[in-house]
Amino acid sequence: MAPSDITLYTVRTPNGIKASIALAELGLEYKVHAISFAKNEQKEPWFLEINPNGRIPAITDKFEDGKPIHIFESGSILQYLADRYDTEHKISYPRGTREYHEINNWVNWQMGGLGPMQGQANHFFRYAPEKIQYGIDRYQNETRRLYRVMDTHLAKSKSGYLVGDRCTIADIACWGWVKAGSWAGIDLDEFPALKTWVEKLRARPAFEQGADVPPATEEEKRPKTKEEEEKLAAEARKWIMQGQQADAKK
Repeated sequence: MAPSDITLYTVRTPNGIKASIALAELGLEYKVHAISFAKNEQKEPWFLEINPNGRIPAITDKFEDGKPIHIFESGSILQYLADRYDTEHKISYPRGTREYHEINNWVNWQMGGLGPMQGQANHFFRYAPEKIQYGIDRYQNETRRLYRVMDTHLAKSKSGYLVGDRCTIADIACWGWVKAGSWAGIDLDEFPALKTWVEKLRARPAFEQGADVPPATEEEKRPKTKEEEEKLAAEARKWIMQGQQADAKK
């Protein structure tokens, strides 16, 4: 693997694994700092110096002028890695090409639509302190609509990827969310082309490697029953609500 000065601050979430998958696809060495949500580490002053928004993922790197640079927002990180390090266009296309702009379409689509809508589906379905059926229906249905957009597009794709003839940062941006669709209450069997795409990417060594950063324990990897999923959601609900209450006081 090629050396770099990158440190990745992350959690193994749909947004967090985007950066680690891209780094694995590019064959770059990097350091990992696992952020603890339970300890609200992402709100600590040292991390806010890296990402003022207090979210993961973020990276630090040494820029071309020798000075540190901080990159936050997962889509921005993907674009940075592609622009600076993907000189062979393993997961990108040259700037100014048709495919370059099509990749931007999908990355922005994911950042502005798929992630926020599925994130809200997760919240109302798993974490909200009370079951609000309107919220569950609203965001699950919008997530399904967005999945259909991808499913329709992928059914027409000759390569099986979102753009061009290769896996790109467009696929990386979307994959972590779609593979976790069941956590939002979405059944991928409704979307055959999308399900095929998820498995096609899962088979790539870099996706397997990058999706396990920071590494999961054997217990975390074990398939869970519905009761165990509810227990996990309840544990997460505690620190999610604590974080919301802390933000409301600021």
